[in-house]
This record gives sequence, structure tokens and C-alpha cells, in this order.
Amino acid sequence: MSGQFGKLERKSIEPIAISIQKGNVRSMQRFVSDVTWDEDSMLNKYRSMVSEDIGDNKGVLIFDESGFRKKGNDSAGVQRQYCGNIGKIDNCQVGVFAGYASELGYALIGKRLFMPEAWFDDEHRKKYWKKCNVPRDLVFRSKPQLAVDILREIRKEDLIRYTYIAADSVYGQSPEFIAEIEQDQQSIYLVGISSDSKCWTEQPVTVEHTYRYGGKQQTKTMVEKTEHKPISVDMLARNLNEYFWYRRSISEGTKGPVAYDFARLQIVLSKNGFPDKKVILIIRRSIDKHPEYSYFVSNAPADTPLQTFVWLSGLRWPIEQSFEEAKTELGMDHYEVRKYPGWNHHMLTCMLGHFFLWHLKIKLGKKSSCTDILENFYR
Repeated sequence: MSGQFGKLERKSIEPIAISIQKGNVRSMQRFVSDVTWDEDSMLNKYRSMVSEDIGDNKGVLIFDESGFRKKGNDSAGVQRQYCGNIGKIDNCQVGVFAGYASELGYALIGKRLFMPEAWFDDEHRKKYWKKCNVPRDLVFRSKPQLAVDILREIRKEDLIRYTYIAADSVYGQSPEFIAEIEQDQQSIYLVGISSDSKCWTEQPVTVEHTYRYGGKQQTKTMVEKTEHKPISVDMLARNLNEYFWYRRSISEGTKGPVAYDFARLQIVLSKNGFPDKKVILIIRRSIDKHPEYSYFVSNAPADTPLQTFVWLSGLRWPIEQSFEEAKTELGMDHYEVRKYPGWNHHMLTCMLGHFFLWHLKIKLGKKSSCTDILENFYR
């Protein structure tokens, strides 16, 4: 890890090993890619340190993903897929991460390598699994399912204090992810949803319809024919009277305060044309000639202040800032390891290194940046 804190232009294994006295490239490659680490114990200790330094009962768990562009097809989980940090499809690996933020700081506290479904076909198993040291018992998990795994792990340890959970629409659209959050009735989520999500502004009337099928009497719940059909949240937003909009500013990291218009409504979500959950819909509108709309839903109590939602809607920046700082200062995206364990080990050292910088920042004073801290570290 001392190499990751150094001034190297590229912080992959070879330049790090060469820069360290008596460093051995092959030994370091083996250590990162092939040696078994007790990751569970390391993460457990690490999260206890995060909780001690920046833990807060009103902390926020943030789920997001980050892409890592790669050449060739020999790295675990690599595929042409959407790479968020460049905003287009490219040959890359994608990791699902959990971040933690409080008024005291932020850190990455969980990670999983996303393995695309194609990697579980016979061709990939025969050609790449052994080469990439992919665990034999690994099964396909979607990105929201990987987020569920991380959340369960964090809850089981019971080390991280939080009240709120935030995520974009990749996770907000997942019934499994939402159901897992709702296992803890104290957790409040604000998650993104797509613009074509359907809803009602009032609870629709439903009726029980009885019919016979296969010689047996069946019952089906149906929406009363006199009820309006559900509409998309986008249509709802664009036809909303200006009376319902409130201008508020949110802080988005280094960008500083940014003003948006916000609207808040109670809605009933539609699932396959039937009423589902009653939630709070938050609509965020940019202040432009051609405004952009973002949509969020929450299980928060009805009397929750609008400012709480405004604050949560801008809380994607701590995890994005963590990615940026880890990539810029610690070489998070410089790795050249191809094996499944190697990816996990490298990400873990980046998480530890990033938090170490935050730990020093707390000790040195809030005005110190990560770059300033590294400059002091070099001296």
C-alpha cells in the first residue's frame, strides 16, 4: 500500500514493486492475485474503524457502481457493457460498491465484482474460469442482488450506524433490493426510479372478480373500470402546477450549492397495472431553458420535511468523490490483475488506503484535502 501512496504516475503492481526497496514483481503479483486473504476479518475490522471515526446514527448508505476499462477478454467479468464513468458501452469490468457518508466524512465500505450472465455459459466456464480463478460455486447475481448481499453483510456485522439508504434507479427499480431495505423498519430510503414508472395520485378502487378456470373457481383482483389508468411519473411532473414546486439548493461535493426545483407528492405505484406500494414521490427539476427531471421514491413518514429529501437527493456525490479520489490518488483503476481474487484484493487495499487518508484528514483538520495529506505524507 505504500506504493499506492507514492508519487508514481502509474500505480499497478510492477511500478510499485520496482519503486520499493527489495521489491519483487512476481512475489507481489502472487500476493495480490493468488494468496488467500481473510477478507471477512479485514472488512470487519475496517468497518469498525470507519464507525469509530465517522459513524453517526443519521449516516447514509449509498449504493452505486463504477466501471474499469480493460483490454482483451481474459479478466474476470470483463465484457462490453455500460461503463458509467465514461458514459458509454465499452470493454470493461464493473464493480458494485457501498459507500457511507455522515457529516464527519465518507468512505467505501463494501464491494462486489459484477460477473455478467454470459460468464456463466459453458464457453466462458471452460475457457476463463480456471485462468481467472473464479470460485466454482459462484452463481449469477444481478447488480441489485449484489447490493442486497452487501447490505445483508453490513447489517449482520452491526458495526455501521445509519438511518438512510440512497441509490439510483438501477437499484431503486429492483423489488428485491427494496424488500431487503424494508426488512429493517427503521431504515428510510430515497431511490431513483425511471421516468416511465407508472403511478396513481390516489389509491384506485379494486374489485374481486370471480371466474372458473380448469373446472375450479378462481378469484382475481382487478382495478375498477371507472378508475383512471396509471400515468408515468414523467407525465405527472410535466403537467404539475407551478404551485407545487419549491426552489432549493443542494450541495454536491466540490461543485458547491446547486439550485433545483422540487415537488413532493404521495402516490401509489403501479405494478403490472395493479396498485402496489404507497410512497412519497420526489421530483427534481433543473433550472434550465430545457429542464431535466429526476425521480425518486421514499418510504419516509408523510410528515418528513422536504429538506430531508432535498439533502438525500444530492448524496450521490460522496461515493462518486470516493471513486474519484481512489482513482486519482491511489490507482484504483490502474490495476492489471486479471483474476477474481486479485480484483477483490486490489479494491480492498484502495478502500483501506482511501479511509487512511480520511483518518489523517480528521487528525490534521477539515481544511486539508486528500492531495494535501499525500503531500505531507511524502515529506
